Amino acid sequence: MGEAGPGSGLAPGPREAPEPEEDEAAAAAGAQGGSRGSRAGPRGGIRVLKRNVKRNGSRSCLNRSRFGSRERDWLKKDVGRGCVYVYGGDSAAAASSDLRLVLCTVETPASEICDGEGGKNLFLQLHGDLVRRLEPTEKPLQIVYDYLAGLGFDDPVRMQEEAANSDLSCMIRFYSEKPCQVEQLDRILLSGVYNVRKGKTQLHKWAERLVILCGTCLIVSSVKDSHAGKMHILPLVGGKVEEMKRRQYTLAFTSAGAQAQTYHVSFETLAEYQRWHRQASTVVSMRLSMVDLSCYSLEEVPEHLFYSQDIIYLNLRHNFMRSSGAGSLDSLCRFSQLKSLNLSHNRLGEFPVSLCEISTLTELNISCNGLHSLPSQIGKLLNLQTLWLDGNFLTSLPEEMGSLQQLSCLGLSFNNFCELPAICEKLILVDKLALAGNVLETLDLAVLNRMSHIKSVDLRLNNLKRAAADTLEGNKSVTYMDLRDNEMTDLDLSSLGSLEQLHCERNKLKELTLSGFSLRALYANSNCLTAVNIYRVPGQLTCLELSHNQLQCVPDWACEAKKLEVLDVSHNLLGELPLRIFSSLSLRKLMVGHNRLKSLPPLAEHFPLEVLDIQHNLLTKLPEMLFVKALNLRYLNASANSLESLPSAGTGEESLSMLQLLYLTNNNLTDQCIPVLVGHLSLRILHLANNHLQTFPASKLSKLEHLEELNLSGNKLKTIPTTVANCKLLHTLIAHSNEISIFPEILHLPHIQFVDLSCNELTEILIPEALPGALQELDLSGNTNLVLEHKTLDVFSHITTLKIDAKPSLTADSALSSTFWSHGVAEMAGQRNKLCVSSLALGSFAEGVEAVYGMFDGDKNEELPRLLQCTMADVLLEEVQQSDTMFMSNTFLVSHRKLGMAGQKLGSSAVLCYIRHDVADPASNFSLTVANVGTCQAVLCRSGKPLPLSKVFSLEQCSEEAKRVKEQKAIITEDNKVNGVTCCTRMLGCTYLHPWILPKPHVNSIPLTVQDELLLIGNKALWEHLSYMEAVSAVRHLHDPLAAAKKLCTLAQSYGCQDNVGAMVVCLNISEDSCTCEMHGLTLPGPGGFNSTTKPATPSSSSGIASEFSSELSASEVSSEVGSTASDEHNAVSLDSGLLPRQERRCSLHPVPPSSIFQRQPSSATFSSNQSDNGLDSDDEQPVEGVMTNGSKVEVEVDIHCCKGKGLEFEPLAAEYSSSAPGTEDDSELILVIRRQNSVNTVQRGVREKCELQKSLSTCCLYGKKLSNGSIVPLEESLNLIEVATEAPKKKTGYFAAPSQVEPEDQFVVPPDLEEEVKEQMKQHQENGADQEQKEEHAATLPEEFDTAL
Repeated sequence: MGEAGPGSGLAPGPREAPEPEEDEAAAAAGAQGGSRGSRAGPRGGIRVLKRNVKRNGSRSCLNRSRFGSRERDWLKKDVGRGCVYVYGGDSAAAASSDLRLVLCTVETPASEICDGEGGKNLFLQLHGDLVRRLEPTEKPLQIVYDYLAGLGFDDPVRMQEEAANSDLSCMIRFYSEKPCQVEQLDRILLSGVYNVRKGKTQLHKWAERLVILCGTCLIVSSVKDSHAGKMHILPLVGGKVEEMKRRQYTLAFTSAGAQAQTYHVSFETLAEYQRWHRQASTVVSMRLSMVDLSCYSLEEVPEHLFYSQDIIYLNLRHNFMRSSGAGSLDSLCRFSQLKSLNLSHNRLGEFPVSLCEISTLTELNISCNGLHSLPSQIGKLLNLQTLWLDGNFLTSLPEEMGSLQQLSCLGLSFNNFCELPAICEKLILVDKLALAGNVLETLDLAVLNRMSHIKSVDLRLNNLKRAAADTLEGNKSVTYMDLRDNEMTDLDLSSLGSLEQLHCERNKLKELTLSGFSLRALYANSNCLTAVNIYRVPGQLTCLELSHNQLQCVPDWACEAKKLEVLDVSHNLLGELPLRIFSSLSLRKLMVGHNRLKSLPPLAEHFPLEVLDIQHNLLTKLPEMLFVKALNLRYLNASANSLESLPSAGTGEESLSMLQLLYLTNNNLTDQCIPVLVGHLSLRILHLANNHLQTFPASKLSKLEHLEELNLSGNKLKTIPTTVANCKLLHTLIAHSNEISIFPEILHLPHIQFVDLSCNELTEILIPEALPGALQELDLSGNTNLVLEHKTLDVFSHITTLKIDAKPSLTADSALSSTFWSHGVAEMAGQRNKLCVSSLALGSFAEGVEAVYGMFDGDKNEELPRLLQCTMADVLLEEVQQSDTMFMSNTFLVSHRKLGMAGQKLGSSAVLCYIRHDVADPASNFSLTVANVGTCQAVLCRSGKPLPLSKVFSLEQCSEEAKRVKEQKAIITEDNKVNGVTCCTRMLGCTYLHPWILPKPHVNSIPLTVQDELLLIGNKALWEHLSYMEAVSAVRHLHDPLAAAKKLCTLAQSYGCQDNVGAMVVCLNISEDSCTCEMHGLTLPGPGGFNSTTKPATPSSSSGIASEFSSELSASEVSSEVGSTASDEHNAVSLDSGLLPRQERRCSLHPVPPSSIFQRQPSSATFSSNQSDNGLDSDDEQPVEGVMTNGSKVEVEVDIHCCKGKGLEFEPLAAEYSSSAPGTEDDSELILVIRRQNSVNTVQRGVREKCELQKSLSTCCLYGKKLSNGSIVPLEESLNLIEVATEAPKKKTGYFAAPSQVEPEDQFVVPPDLEEEVKEQMKQHQENGADQEQKEEHAATLPEEFDTAL
């Protein structure tokens, strides 16, 4: 492909580039040959690169296409340049397609690309859905850039890169021809020339005729293959289509009615026969003449559809219908019986005036078309009964609409009305005023009074601040009013005497006044109510919900409501409950949780209560006669109180209790409460988690035969009684965080599905020969002493989920990162049959001391959370390398793209937490960056208090997002979901809901301090049932993060969560001191050692020493098997002072990496020295100890460690025997310390800092115990490599080894006759180490000296 011509900025014209397998040089050479073989367009402003790109068969996604260097250079010159992928029309069905990569600019119109392609049109497809024809003046590249900017990209260079990524085709794609699937074509129109015979008898002969199946009719031409002749129409609605057995592949089409006609059609192939039979069967099964052509990307109606004159209902939703032309909206008046027409989502822009000529219309839906006004001709639709105008930009209605006297339903939601339309006063049959999602600020009750025919008013999601009433005139017509999600502070609707139901949730109400004459239901949750005034006791009131307010007492009128069945006053400030509440003869459900109740009133009479929720109060006991008087009680939740005992289940030995669900988690109950529970023989679910139980008597458990779910976690149980085998219906047993050492006998239960025995003291498992087939999950993690044999694992292999502890890792990632943080993850499916929550936990990430934690909640899909779990960490790693500021936001956007076709219809909430050092200042403390979309959240525990780091992107909790979605004309349904799909406004996936649902995350970055104790991550279900403060308080004292995460999930389930719940707890251990590492001469290593770009100093040429350190040192392993080549020209001891810089001063945040991370790799340092064949220096009398003699070569085996301690003294090297070869190997390690030259650290300061550091708990594990390979990493004070080598353990054999891990090639077998000698050498080494330590202590008083050459 040639470069752009001079002064043009673009290539002379499009041309065919070489195939991907051709060499780029050949492509460049071909480009220099001018425009030979090219198809130059008239304007010549584009380049075309033709690729036959193979497609992924499972996802129908394209692999990345490769650019040549010339194309890259051309793009880099201007961010206004870019590329678009143009697909062939059959790309959706073919295994490979004719794909062209068109290089253009943001000013290149679609017409120019079409000219270069030799086509007529260019089509745009979004999210694999509808396909729209682009106008000639539209600019494809600008469309792509606008789309990327809408997603959240703001860097022009990055948008240019994203536009060149073929993965983007799952979200936005261009076609040179309009693609259409065969199935869609069949549903629109079937046609072909077949043998046809008319009539049921054989009087007529077979003849070839053109046959068409379109709409509701079968059309047969009178002349073969001709549209000009007479067409025979056979209506099929209500008719029959039958198989003709005497003739193969033949169908008999019969119309309905007394004078039914029949046509026999013979097809040539089985495939054609099946296609016609399938579509015809659909038509004849319809009761009404209805044609559904929605979501077909139609621009016009098929001409043959007009033969179906019996069509009554025509659905053209989600198309691109034109207003004029053949088959356009102007032609719809040809349907003489059309009554219902749906034209929503057609991008019309203007109301088609021609529709006003269809006088038969009774229902018209023209929602979401960007209409700004209605024509006056709409008054001609005199028969119109239903008119939907939602999702437009209307601000007023024409006066002519007053003539639509039959109109009974008018939808005006999500427009721009700022007041109640006055024309509604004339539409006397309209009984519902639907104005949700507009911009009304005042509810004018006087105008509403004049509309005496209005019974239902929907004013959700407006900007209402007050309700105004100019007169005292009452309104006797309005029975239903919805004022949710507004901004009202006071509301007085006492003039609405006929009001039966009121919704006013999520306002700012402090006082509410209503009329109680007709009131049946009041929903006023999530306000600031301190008083609710209802004049005249509401005798018809059945449901009262006042949760999440500031009420200090239950209103008196509520106690007198004789028909009240549901009372919800949870999350208020109630200090007591009136006795009259418990004497109600109608109350069925009472919710008083999350208040300040210290006691409940005594019960004197029987009352019919079925559900009682009193969780999160200050109760110490329950009424003694609770279970005796409340015989209908089936659900009781008394969790999170201070209960020490329970009332008796009955007065005598027999109990009449019907209690089925009992939640008593997080109380002070002891073993004494167990006998009382036995009286509730109908119990199905029992939660006793986080109490003080030590035993559960076997005789008591055996009586609970109907038990299905048992939660005993967080107690001090030693065993689960063997009588659990009597609970034949038990399907869930949760008993984590106890002291259970014997595996319970639960694997014999036929219905057992979920067993959680994590964080116990299990040592072995006795399993039956066959496990129950229903068992789906078995959690045995956190049992440190449990060892499962291979036979046991084989038996458990058929279980869907088996959780056991992994073997301890010996890598530096786990050893070093565990110093600063450790994590635990818990996920529970609850009462759902699948788990749609996935977690990402990498305590050691990338090439540094970093960590990544995340959680993904797919709500009802499990595919997307698993995809994100597998891919998001890799995306983050790539983005961190590209950008230091936008990496987290780009990680979400790229992950959104990588979801491919799976992300078109499915979505997932996500939160991602990234811990690392500040890139600008690697010597700084750790920083935490959190990003999230949807409802997953992260909370930091700082000094015992919660610090939320996330933003909840939902319509109910984020008013800014609700406003944005409303302004973009999304339809928010009454259950507060965008287009009825999801309550989230930002998610990964769900691309078909763009631009309402966006993937751009909220990003928050803060530095971590010593006050930071925990990082809590959870999904929506967790935070709906646990407050931030309660979650922090519940797990702050726990040392095991796994047990902490388990506890959070258990609490959520006991507090009423029935959905999937996920929790992650990260225990942080950040040092108190600030980082004091000297970073000028050496880049701070990560957990694995040096940064890949670090290059130690090279010796000067004057020394005659050639020293090379390989720059290929990864951050996960830094090792060096150093080889030295001897020569006769240089002295080994004449090392330049610049070879080994002074030791870096390191803080507790950047400790010395454990030696277990170092692995051997080829020699990375070569030293020339004047040595003889026996390894002697020319001036030495003895061989250099610790050096292997190998002819003229001297090989020094050494592990290079980065010392991260802060001026630490050295400890003796530990010498241990290898378990595989006792007494054969010295495990003492040789340390090469790379220091910065001329540093100003004094040894005295280093000693003092080490003493201070040892006082820190965060550094105890670094300097007070052995590492995973059994050795302690010392901090050498040697000045150069040879000096280090001379301080190695002395052996007469001249060998020494310091492997990080014992590998087969590292094991040296010592002959038995040398074992005593080896032991003697080890003893001598320990004595020398003690002497050396004394010398170093003495040297601490010496003045500072600078490194010089030896």
